[in-house]
Amino acid sequence: MIKKFIRKILGVKSARPSNEPVVLGAKDHGIDPRMVSNNAIRVTSTLQEAGYEAFVVGGAVRDLLLGVKPKDFDVATNATPEQVKRLFRRAFIIGRRFQIVHVMFGQDLLEVTTFRGTATDNAPKDEHGRVLRDNTFGSQAEDAERRDFTINAMYYNPATQEVLDYHGGIEDIRAKTLRIIGQPEARYREDPVRMLRVVRFAAKLKFSIERSTAEPIGVMAPLIDNVPAARVFDEMLKLLTSGQALACLQQLRKEGLHHGLLPMLDVVLEQPMGTKFVTLALDSTDKRVMAGKTVSPGFLFASLLWHQVLEKWQAYQAAGEFPIPALHLAADEVLESQTEKLAIQRKIGSDMRDIWAMQPRFERRNGKNPYKLLEHLRFRAGYDFLLLRCASGEIERELGDWWTAFYEADESMRAELVSSASSGAGKKKKPAARRGRAAASDEVPADAHADADEGDESDDDEFLNPPPEGEAPARKRRRRPRRGRRSGGGNAPAGEA
Repeated sequence: MIKKFIRKILGVKSARPSNEPVVLGAKDHGIDPRMVSNNAIRVTSTLQEAGYEAFVVGGAVRDLLLGVKPKDFDVATNATPEQVKRLFRRAFIIGRRFQIVHVMFGQDLLEVTTFRGTATDNAPKDEHGRVLRDNTFGSQAEDAERRDFTINAMYYNPATQEVLDYHGGIEDIRAKTLRIIGQPEARYREDPVRMLRVVRFAAKLKFSIERSTAEPIGVMAPLIDNVPAARVFDEMLKLLTSGQALACLQQLRKEGLHHGLLPMLDVVLEQPMGTKFVTLALDSTDKRVMAGKTVSPGFLFASLLWHQVLEKWQAYQAAGEFPIPALHLAADEVLESQTEKLAIQRKIGSDMRDIWAMQPRFERRNGKNPYKLLEHLRFRAGYDFLLLRCASGEIERELGDWWTAFYEADESMRAELVSSASSGAGKKKKPAARRGRAAASDEVPADAHADADEGDESDDDEFLNPPPEGEAPARKRRRRPRRGRRSGGGNAPAGEA
């Protein structure tokens, strides 16, 4: 009675305390059984035939109720992980914090969890109250109480087509409200990642966050620093590939959760060019997700962190570093700072480096350089990234148009494009050479390094220290020893001095 009175005073809607769920038939919930995965039906029926309870649970039920075909299907059962494993040929027990079973059907993976119990008082916790390990099993009612949000705590039985709702999830779905089960502060302390999940679901489903669910987030946000970086990265990846990536980032900022996850995100989104670049990248990602296409995490994070790399790249060059090594130094610095918070996987980090490192190479359109770049394993990702830079106004659109034409052309047309680019570069260099005779101290054109060695077939390592622009024209160069050009005033690549 006292708890009910306090909740009434605070305006908090109480989760249904009864152990008996509301049972909704097919006519009441309106789920289309054709949208249920055949493999999910196969798992639940196999468990039920063996004498166990088994239900489709969580986000899959939520999506089915919203009329959306789920991407993944999870199953909850009263069978233990060992009992589940014995029923399926390709089943693997995983997990330390809470054991689950992965059941494989070809490339299709289903997660099967045993009903969790509510006895968390004795579970190992860190000094902030985060549960480290909890393999306590229980009843379905206890399992429903342990789930995070009311809309994720419903159970669907494909055999009877009934939905079991313990905490008013159906009502909240109809009201488009996101509500946590239990006392918000305690639930966030148990698992701070739930705060990121609130943001993801609210943005993805376009639901409002119930007041008592939202209020503690700003104060408790620092608890995310205690979560293993790998878990934070997984959640951020889900957030960014939800189909509502930009909305998710905006919601992160609104709730004060972005600090430490993507440092300087505020600065990037407050700069006109940065905002446009990130918006274009995330819009492109959202469209791919909505079209059912794959999304490259490397491309996604390369886009989000590009303006940090760009800022540091420019700073290293202003300090006297040459463009290519400056870019590598900038990439190293940004990735090191991010890996501490997000545990960016080595493969993803490698893809990001490749995408960034290709950007200066797109400016080299002479000789065999374009052909070599076209053969790069990550060319398409680097090319798409280049188009984003053009569309955002960071660089001239002409460069992107040239590469689009080159990418789509046949061999003869490609030869013409390279020839025209080379001759155009030559024409641009003549005035610079004349200025070099008159005033050797004039500034170097922005694209000088890209065209300095027309016809050169070298890779990036030969452009680490290019010769300065404005050197003596051909007539005067014949008077100087050839080793003078090789030395480039002390700027030769390693091993060529």
